[in-house]
Amino acid sequence: MAAAAATAGPLAGVRLVEMDAIGPVPLAAMLMADWGADILRIARPAPRAAAWGDGGGAVLHRSRVHLRLDLKSPADHAQALRLIAKADGLIEGFRPGVMERLGLGPDICLARNPRLVFARMTGWGQSGPMAPAAGHDINYIALTGALHAIGEKDAPPCPPLNLVGDYGGGAMFLVAGVLAALLSARASGKGQVVDVAMTDGTAALMSLFYACRASGLWRDERAANLLDGGAPFYRCYACADGRHVAVGALEPPFFAQLVAGLGLPAERYVQADMASWPAMARDFAHAFRDRPRDEWVAHFAATDACVTPVLSLGEAPAHPHNAARRTFIERGGVVQPAPAPRFGATPAAARAPAAVTVAEALERWS
Repeated sequence: MAAAAATAGPLAGVRLVEMDAIGPVPLAAMLMADWGADILRIARPAPRAAAWGDGGGAVLHRSRVHLRLDLKSPADHAQALRLIAKADGLIEGFRPGVMERLGLGPDICLARNPRLVFARMTGWGQSGPMAPAAGHDINYIALTGALHAIGEKDAPPCPPLNLVGDYGGGAMFLVAGVLAALLSARASGKGQVVDVAMTDGTAALMSLFYACRASGLWRDERAANLLDGGAPFYRCYACADGRHVAVGALEPPFFAQLVAGLGLPAERYVQADMASWPAMARDFAHAFRDRPRDEWVAHFAATDACVTPVLSLGEAPAHPHNAARRTFIERGGVVQPAPAPRFGATPAAARAPAAVTVAEALERWS
């Protein structure tokens, strides 16, 4: 039995077709579906074999329905076009040209549905010399300056999971682009193509650092700056039990409370003196090694020193703050992040995924 169409959330009434994909597309669809959009995911007739499987589907496919179509079949292709004609938007994450070869490119789809928002999510974008090339998150952020800036000073750059390219520069800009284009379509009656490239999005996320570099406030090397681990008061430290704390005492009053809490003499340190940072970092590291992580967290709890525990994925859901806000929920035995952000009047909700037939899908959007 198909799940009921979404009736709550700020995007209630919005209809989107999602072409089954990996990376940023399913996360973007999950977010919008949690917010109430009625999303129909068109998947292949049988799950494709992948080197790493579909490990994220238990969470990333929630809150929406799916059906399987063979888009190379004339009958299934026609059904896909019928659904697209009823949709407000379509999101896809194929390489440039794939949708055109399937006979579902923007020219065809917009001819059937002139109000359609046709959002295209790729790593390199729809144009440029690298547009057709293969790649993954690490490759896309490498071209933007972001990867070069992350990691230890005398080690190779460190991949920040796939949070920066796939999700920050990809999924979030896909969501923003879709919503902006939907507003435009409602005002003008005209849809459009939205070209979302992870390289573009990641570059935009780096705006502050390009500005700081231009003004002489950022050096083009790792672990040498205020926010990249170069500052002793903005980095992580190992504790006596081998676990870690995160320190973010940027403001002078916070820095003063950090130094006092570590039992170090305030007159020894000038926070803004970058030449003294290496010695300061050694003192801080030595001090933090004296106690286990949770003891340090309790010690600093009533201060503004900005010291927090570095929690593992297994620990994070049980933290009292996360538990109080229900930042994590459990569905089908899987602990997962709850819908975000929080809407006061039109709350979001995570719903179970479901399969539908073509007939049910067309009836759903009749």
